[in-house]
Amino acid sequence: TSKYNFFTFLPLNLFEQFQRIANAYFLFLLILQLIPQISSLAWFTTVVPLVLVLAVSGVKDAIDDFNRHKSDKHVNNRPVQVLINGMLKEQKWMNVQVGDIIKLENNNFVTADLLLLSSSEPHSLTYIETAELDGETNLKVKQALTVTAELGEDLQKLTEFNGEIRCEAPNNKLDKFTGTLTLRGEKYALDNEKMLLRGCTIRNTEWCFGLVIYAGPDTKLMQNSGKTTFKRTSIDRLMNVLVLVIFAFLALMCLILAIGNGIWEHDKGYYFQVYLPWAEGVNSAPYSGFLMFWSYVIILNTVVPISLYVSVEIIRLGNSFYIDWDRKMYYPLNDTPAQARTTTLNEELGQIKYIFSDKTGTLTQNIMCFNKCSINGKSYGITAKQFEISPVMCP
Repeated sequence: TSKYNFFTFLPLNLFEQFQRIANAYFLFLLILQLIPQISSLAWFTTVVPLVLVLAVSGVKDAIDDFNRHKSDKHVNNRPVQVLINGMLKEQKWMNVQVGDIIKLENNNFVTADLLLLSSSEPHSLTYIETAELDGETNLKVKQALTVTAELGEDLQKLTEFNGEIRCEAPNNKLDKFTGTLTLRGEKYALDNEKMLLRGCTIRNTEWCFGLVIYAGPDTKLMQNSGKTTFKRTSIDRLMNVLVLVIFAFLALMCLILAIGNGIWEHDKGYYFQVYLPWAEGVNSAPYSGFLMFWSYVIILNTVVPISLYVSVEIIRLGNSFYIDWDRKMYYPLNDTPAQARTTTLNEELGQIKYIFSDKTGTLTQNIMCFNKCSINGKSYGITAKQFEISPVMCP
């Protein structure tokens, strides 16, 4: 899920940063300062603040991407049991390949997109939770083919399993899969009901075996995640508009001053050639005014606030720390504090106007509390006066 690596960080990050109008403007200003005919300030007066701005933003982006690499490394190093030479050996997720047979146990995350072979439940049923895929917390049932269910947990039979699977190319359709299994000359149809997708969690099933069909970026979960893009917030877009307005104001000022210079050079400047000679190569008042326009752009460059972006980046970083430290966003049941995974989008919080939900369970956390019941004339549970619970906790 990371955006950069060691070699691509500098070019990609600079490309993203120069999409900001102010950064592009100061780069253009630096190029102007390298032209002797119009440069009135030393080039380092622009390079130093520009490099500082790029460095601050670059360090922030590097920290964000480092956290993504850290999260990826944690996932890739999760252990899983792989059947190798008739024995179950513990391997890392990153080493699982297409064609491997792996064993999953209750509450295990599914490593890759698997064809369910057998399980501990009757009729080789397997119960899974797909909350990470579709947000549904209710359990779904998957069932293996009868011909593979006979394998059970016999490692010898699983090792000798010799079938050929032909299936569709990797895609992002979570609810669709088509393929065929050829085993001992017979063909068996495969569909989504026999697949365990990466991102699912095994529930209420002691163990199950699966054959890896798609792994790594070919899994349906990763196919849906797409490529990490540079997200631009409404504040970024607003700052770009403000900088464009300021730049238009600067260009108007420079144009007025350049026209004034051209008029003065045409009417009066000729008499001051002894004291104020034209620069080398300048032979007319209009050309002098043209060069003076760019000189004023350099002189008045402070009208465009390059520090605006640095100030916003520092505020974003501070806000992310406040989110991490907010005690009201701490969830004690799972010992989970709030975590700002990126400092780019925190000013977008609180912008929601409408929430569309297909069922109330998504909003109420699906917490069910036992109140009272009567069985064979005997009352069980607490009385209505005693029934007092908090919005989250049940007694």
